[in-house]
Amino acid sequence: MRRVQSLILCCLFLFVGCVTDEANRYYLTEKLPKKNTSEVLVFLREPPVQPYEVIAEFQANNASAKFMQKRAAKIGADAVIVIPAGGWYSQEETWAGNDTYSNSYTRLIGIAIQFKK
Repeated sequence: MRRVQSLILCCLFLFVGCVTDEANRYYLTEKLPKKNTSEVLVFLREPPVQPYEVIAEFQANNASAKFMQKRAAKIGADAVIVIPAGGWYSQEETWAGNDTYSNSYTRLIGIAIQFKK
């Protein structure tokens, strides 16, 4: 009986940490070659200053910046801009950047980009 309980508990922990509710949209007509994950730059909340083209957008619950970086590498992106969305908010604080709960996001948006040459 104890083994069954342990197995059920382990399964629950696995499901809790899994990415859910994924949505992906690709904008290029041709496929780019895959890249190594380490080659893809990650920009948190802010876009790069150099010119770029958006090639895809990803959204997922319970995702991480690393997850978005891996997604972008699979499609050959140069970088991914990671933006948190959802989560708690304070009714007393107007601007999201100053909100006490600004890091309580539940969903990540990843914007895969290709730098213009």
